[in-house]
Amino acid sequence: MSHYYDKDPDVKSDVELFTYSYENHDIALKTDAGVFSKGKIDYGSDLLVNVFLQQHKSDTAKNIIDVGCGYGPIGLMIAKVAPQHDVNMVDVNHRALSLAETNKQKNKLENVTIKESDGLSQVSNAYYDCIVTNPPIRAGKSVVHSILEDAFDKLKHEGMLYVVIQKKQGMPSAKKKMEETFSNVEVLEKSKGYYILRSVKG
Repeated sequence: MSHYYDKDPDVKSDVELFTYSYENHDIALKTDAGVFSKGKIDYGSDLLVNVFLQQHKSDTAKNIIDVGCGYGPIGLMIAKVAPQHDVNMVDVNHRALSLAETNKQKNKLENVTIKESDGLSQVSNAYYDCIVTNPPIRAGKSVVHSILEDAFDKLKHEGMLYVVIQKKQGMPSAKKKMEETFSNVEVLEKSKGYYILRSVKG
């Protein structure tokens, strides 16, 4: 059985294209079997994009990393709407990374860097202003919690971690882990069972 959080999903290719819109911005996205949320933006990712951009689209330039980027909807939309930001995107899934690179080129986004990393484990000690993640829940609690813990070390002072997670898929334990790791956590938004959590590195 192959999963979207595997390095090389063993499923037959079945490409779908769609357009993702935020306010007056559109990006064309190519998706495929073996990646998360093929064919449409999932509700949680869209909620995360909306909450994040409400807060940061007019900021001065920031270093941002999208962890578990999949084919790229979160990071690429942030890069499109707020071109002053430098957006890094990482994933473990080779098919997802290839799609993300294709989507970056297709949308002519020059402020994006894409590379392979299992969570944040292959990210060198670059220090980020913001980390955003729709974590791979099906990969298991230990994988999700390692992303939340590792985020602390990769953030600058006053850097922020944004996480979208469903209540029924581990939100209470993720919130607790963020509180333990950062000594703070805040619910910025909740909608249809999805929560946007934010912790700030003091």
